[in-house]
Amino acid sequence: MISLNVIATLRTCYTDKFGVPRQSGLVPSAWGIIEFEPAYRRTEAVRGIEEFSHLWLITRFHLVNEEPTALTVRPPKLGGNERRGVFATRSPFRPNRLTLSVVKLDRVELDGDLAPRLFVSGVDLVDGTPVLDIKPYVRYADSIPEAHSGFANEAPQPVPVRWDCPSLPPEEVRLIIDQSLALNPQPAYHDDPSREYATEIAGWRVCWMATEEGAVVKTCERVM
Repeated sequence: MISLNVIATLRTCYTDKFGVPRQSGLVPSAWGIIEFEPAYRRTEAVRGIEEFSHLWLITRFHLVNEEPTALTVRPPKLGGNERRGVFATRSPFRPNRLTLSVVKLDRVELDGDLAPRLFVSGVDLVDGTPVLDIKPYVRYADSIPEAHSGFANEAPQPVPVRWDCPSLPPEEVRLIIDQSLALNPQPAYHDDPSREYATEIAGWRVCWMATEEGAVVKTCERVM
């Protein structure tokens, strides 16, 4: 029997799992804050972490409740039409539901009731994600330029995002929304250009349509 302790909670700009980037780093402006549990909320636990530019986060897909019934999944990268072995993908529908993400460490907060806190960016996780471990990203060991990545060998090509709505969010929020919608977060098998999608990003509920020309934002309203 293996028992794991949650060491922290990751607060992010994504309160809805629909629209979350499928890989870390694809939305550079997507922010996150790592808030430690009381047992680990000690300055010495992060001493020296500011010397690293990026971190590995080992977390858990806490919103995936159902147990996997098969060991194959349909990766969105393949249009959702082909099956691959679960261990050949990064699908959240997997045994133990563990995740591995690289994030940029922007700053370390050492003052305040919740200190220390780690402010990161480039997240691909929903708000409230439990953090099981944190490790520094080590460039000489963790970067393999000649690596081959099968069907996921290249980053997705972003599509244009056009705003066609009466009100706009603040510039910093709009940047996160732009970068998120440019990745075509809607299911790959949806091809109805008249269909409207909606999700919540950074405290704003955004509705958009996926057209041949790119994403078109129809409404964007602050969540009360």
